[in-house]
Amino acid sequence: MPHTLDILDRALVWFRRDLRLNDHTALRHALQRARQVWCAFVFDSDILNDLPRADRRVDFIHASLVELDQALRAQGGGLIVVHGSARTALPRLAEQLGVQAVFMNRDDEPDALRRDAHVRGDLANHGIALYSDKDHVVFERDEVLSLSGTPYNVFTPYKNAWLKRYEALHPTQPEPAPFGQLAAPPAALHRLPSLADLGFEPAPIPHLPSGSSGAQQLLSNFLARIDRYDQNRDFPALKGPSYLSVHLRFGTVSVRELVRLSHARAKAGSRGAEVWLSELIWREFYMQVLYHHAHVVERCFQPACDALRWDHGQHAEALFAAWCEGRTGYPLVDAAMRQINQTGYMHNRLRMVTASFLTKDLGIDWRRGEAYFARHLNDFDLAANNGGWQWAASTGCDAQPYFRIFNPVSQSEKFDPEGRFIRRYVPELSALPDAALHAPWRHPVELAAAGIQLGQHYPEPVVDHEQARQKTLARFAKIKPTPPVKSA
Repeated sequence: MPHTLDILDRALVWFRRDLRLNDHTALRHALQRARQVWCAFVFDSDILNDLPRADRRVDFIHASLVELDQALRAQGGGLIVVHGSARTALPRLAEQLGVQAVFMNRDDEPDALRRDAHVRGDLANHGIALYSDKDHVVFERDEVLSLSGTPYNVFTPYKNAWLKRYEALHPTQPEPAPFGQLAAPPAALHRLPSLADLGFEPAPIPHLPSGSSGAQQLLSNFLARIDRYDQNRDFPALKGPSYLSVHLRFGTVSVRELVRLSHARAKAGSRGAEVWLSELIWREFYMQVLYHHAHVVERCFQPACDALRWDHGQHAEALFAAWCEGRTGYPLVDAAMRQINQTGYMHNRLRMVTASFLTKDLGIDWRRGEAYFARHLNDFDLAANNGGWQWAASTGCDAQPYFRIFNPVSQSEKFDPEGRFIRRYVPELSALPDAALHAPWRHPVELAAAGIQLGQHYPEPVVDHEQARQKTLARFAKIKPTPPVKSA
């Protein structure tokens, strides 16, 4: 580990998806190693250039950086913020500051690995070391393997091995970092660019609680509800989730803190905490899948599924547009799509429902839905988004079997029985009685009484679910995908 080496005079900590001070591995190691430590963040133009000009995620990052800078100032330091390609901007900054080493926390997304390799080489050319640490997961890469030494492709055995390893470690609270070595940035570099400077504009509401303070506010609220998480998490009209996913994505909260809290509650008998801990482990499962099988970014995890013939052409484009815009004629699907379009958030149950609908009812390639979510989700994370879409499309590891196809009507009846969620996002149907909300085309009398005409006030269903189901079964029957082999 870097902190076992000789003391450095100057070091730089490169903040990335870890926008907090507490329990920050790279920062702690830098402060243990160097007499002077600067902190920096790069608004990477290689990423920003592809985003819409009003992007809630950029808003969230910017607000979180304001808070991070204030926290660093309180400790005698401050945050240097650079705008440009990280490949060149970070090495240039390190050389300008005259540091001997850069410390960062790892990011195993393929593009990030390529970027970091380039930065490492550039720094080395200037005699500057680059040290990397694990931070945004509890276990990474090869830390949880099967007895045969191979990565897990099925979640349950991975989870069991993960828990066994975690409990053997007896993790404790990390020691606080020695902030005395933080160096105040040079005045010329200590300026946080505005959104306008970055070429962005304020994103539409709703405002996301940002920074570590926002994360702790949400965490405190969730801990009062966590024991009911297993009962409430599937109902989009209820306040069931933690709403911490965007904070996990950008590291304004420590995953180790969340795991410690949920594990302790689970051990004390909380079924809700046990289920939530399982969700945190799913997150790490998909991250190790991405690390070991980087081809999933472009192709199916199961090679046989690359032969699937997805629908295309003018009709498929019209169906895709209807799905994106929330006008498929299936109220729960439309409500979910309107939720993501209006807020940048989608309830996890609805992510499964809408993904299944796009791939299994509309017959459209999962990659198109994955890209749409990547553009609109506040909490977009490549590993989780890819894993979730391939699960729903039955092309991934430990995927939903292709013959199990979500019925959007029965999902609606089961998880939004009173139509509270539907009425929030599909108000044109709000006058219908609860029972008619889930499949309004089946209730002509209720439609007439409410003065609603399908095709005018709300769309007719774009597909017949049963016919679409048969078509999907036939599509998969041609390739006969094999289920993943369980790792020992």
